Amino acid sequence: MKILITGGAGFIGSNLVHHLIATTEHTVLNVDKLTYAGNRHSLDDLAGNPRYQFAQVDLCDAAALGKLFAEFQPAWVMHLAAETHVDRSIDGPGAFIQTNVVGTFALLQAARVHFDKLTDAARDAFRFLHVSTDEVYGSLGAAGLFTERTPYDPHSPYSASKAASDHLARAWADTYRLPVLVTNCSNNYGPYQFPEKLIPVVILKALRGDPIPVYGRGENVRDWLYVVDHADALHTVVSVGKVGETYNIGGNNELRNIDLVRLLCGLLDELKPRADGKSYADQITFVTDRPGHDLRYAIDASKIKRELGWTPKQDHTSGFRKTVRWYLDNQPWWQAILDGSYKLERLGKGMRE
Repeated sequence: MKILITGGAGFIGSNLVHHLIATTEHTVLNVDKLTYAGNRHSLDDLAGNPRYQFAQVDLCDAAALGKLFAEFQPAWVMHLAAETHVDRSIDGPGAFIQTNVVGTFALLQAARVHFDKLTDAARDAFRFLHVSTDEVYGSLGAAGLFTERTPYDPHSPYSASKAASDHLARAWADTYRLPVLVTNCSNNYGPYQFPEKLIPVVILKALRGDPIPVYGRGENVRDWLYVVDHADALHTVVSVGKVGETYNIGGNNELRNIDLVRLLCGLLDELKPRADGKSYADQITFVTDRPGHDLRYAIDASKIKRELGWTPKQDHTSGFRKTVRWYLDNQPWWQAILDGSYKLERLGKGMRE
């Protein structure tokens, strides 16, 4: 099977590429613009692999996309490319509209042209998997779960742009009969995550001896999904999921932010103790909350378990331990990022673009 993956140099994308190359015989074409969060070094170990190809292409470049489809002839498209950081979307929403909305439109159009030219057998096998987020559903109170039927209620430029792209994907399915599947996942964590998100920020701030910032009082709740589990779920959906369906993917791992930060500090205390013998938790500092910060997200992932037999493999602590260990063992990867333009600075205070 030939699979075209967009955003394969990003966090989830690079883990998906690794998963597919390691566990299947499929051939992967990684299409990535290589923005600040796209890192080809995350895939250095695949250099020379005959089942892996890379193309640096902007999704908004319709001509380049058409050429890729014509030459590669993918059987599946797995669309992960997106601007994803809520804080960054507050400071600069324009890039999110361009990539997440306009880029998704261009990709759907290219896939539609490709699909219309396929033989009947190839059309039956073709799939377009659109990968999205639980943030499109808005915010939950203290109880309840997001299901596949939860109405959309996005609260940030990021989540609004992803909601728009979800609607586009479903519209292309209904209007043009493109065989689309949609997934909405909870917060991912694990190897190769760009160090602007909560978990790598906590780990790296702790190791540097810096204050560890926690928004508000750390009461916001998220469901945490280990990225390798997510990659496995995406492969399951595109392989055996029903065309036209949406599948929520969660980690069954709900935590308040403050409890997560303390858990990470405890793991660091165990795996790399501070020289002074104190706990990394002493570095926790509460900072002003970001605008529009949703209180709680929680995924009901019973549909994908019931219909496709998928459940996450990592439990409430095992994935976090793997993640802390990965960052401790891969300092050259993240140090190269910190030596560049990103310095773990605070984003998303609400400045105008």
